[in-house]
Amino acid sequence: MTGRVYLDWNATTPLREEARAAMAAAFELGNPSAVHAEGRRARGAVEEARAAVAAAVGARPQDVIFTSGGTEANALALTPGLKTFGKPLDRLIISSIEHASVLAGGRFATDRISAMAVDRSGVVDLEHLKLLLEADGPALVSVMLANNETGAIQPIAAVAELVHRAGGLLHVDAVQAFGKIPIDIKQLGADLVSVSAHKIGGPKGVGALILAEGVAISEPLLRGGGQEQGRRAGTENVAGIVGFGAAVKAAIAALPGDAERMQKLRQKLEKILRQTQGSVIFASDVPRLPNTTLVGLPGLKAETAVIGFDLAGIAVSSGSACSSGKVQPSHVLRAMQVDEALTRSAIRISLGWTTTEGDVERCAEAWRKLIGSLITRDDETELERFQTS
Repeated sequence: MTGRVYLDWNATTPLREEARAAMAAAFELGNPSAVHAEGRRARGAVEEARAAVAAAVGARPQDVIFTSGGTEANALALTPGLKTFGKPLDRLIISSIEHASVLAGGRFATDRISAMAVDRSGVVDLEHLKLLLEADGPALVSVMLANNETGAIQPIAAVAELVHRAGGLLHVDAVQAFGKIPIDIKQLGADLVSVSAHKIGGPKGVGALILAEGVAISEPLLRGGGQEQGRRAGTENVAGIVGFGAAVKAAIAALPGDAERMQKLRQKLEKILRQTQGSVIFASDVPRLPNTTLVGLPGLKAETAVIGFDLAGIAVSSGSACSSGKVQPSHVLRAMQVDEALTRSAIRISLGWTTTEGDVERCAEAWRKLIGSLITRDDETELERFQTS
């Protein structure tokens, strides 16, 4: 075995060389709020990145608000008071499979938050959403474009139609989908879209909330300065933003070829995984991101399996990577009504633009070995045997 295989791209991605080079140059730039030449150069670099992010989703540059990441973008979007037809929206509807930063509800009071169900494939239940909208009137609705665990792509255009017909607004967390599938804010019908740099080869610590034309946030999260047109105070992270812009350009340019190649590799991997009797590929019957596989097997413990893969030199994860290193049962699979034993076995394998056939074969080999040693056995003893065999 030589080197390690990284198959946790949904958690974060390596920094693209284009982003690295752009950031190295940007570290020498001035404060973009300054009026002197150094400040103007910094402002120009930030605005170039803003234009790149906007173009990637078919939005206007002036409607892009840079943030510290996807979590802050979600929190900024989920603010009571967004107006539609002159009336402020004071309640929030979210799907039960959202990212933790959306499940937290932003600045909405807990008694003003409702959750819509999903079906057994992890796709939002449109009939339930319709009932929720009819029950209490217009709302801000938040639904992710693609799930970070299963990869299931949500019917956002259909969601938007229901929300707008009821007089509400739609926020879409596109963090996991951005750079993996084409996104057009107008075609989706989204009013607010969250994206993040580190999922597409940009740096950690930078993201954006993108608004549809005519939509305005009701209240900034951070006050105290006029940055981002008064919508997000604080000196801009110039190097991070510039790296984000460079990563966006590279990701969008490579998207068609990368998506096709990753899907072929994913299909090859899943064909092997399915050869294990009892294995389940979650959301395999609905459209998914081209790079994402969530597999479960009764009798397997995800935490032990993740460690086993790691000992074999392969990085995978158990569901979302947003729990401070803790391996916890997936709220997504619970919402899909997957039984507890199968939920606790789920392993997420996510591919990226540098993933090779050899990487997939290494992963398949480790899977076969793990299954032979870990199913229905004492985990600690068997992990030790796996490590030394």
